[in-house]
Amino acid sequence: MSKSKKIFLTGVFVFVAGMAYFSYDVSRRTTFPGSKPQLKERIKKQFLEKDSIAIDSIKNEP
Repeated sequence: MSKSKKIFLTGVFVFVAGMAYFSYDVSRRTTFPGSKPQLKERIKKQFLEKDSIAIDSIKNEP
């Protein structure tokens, strides 16, 4: 095998190994979209808990 072929195969191996690691890393950090609740439920849960309108200030008077 010639020297240039060895260099090329080494480069291909490094590239494939790097892409495999990158793919694994990205897939580990993301979740399947079907496993999350739907957008309406997420928005409701996120903002209704912090909503100041839900607390009636008139009823809190003595």
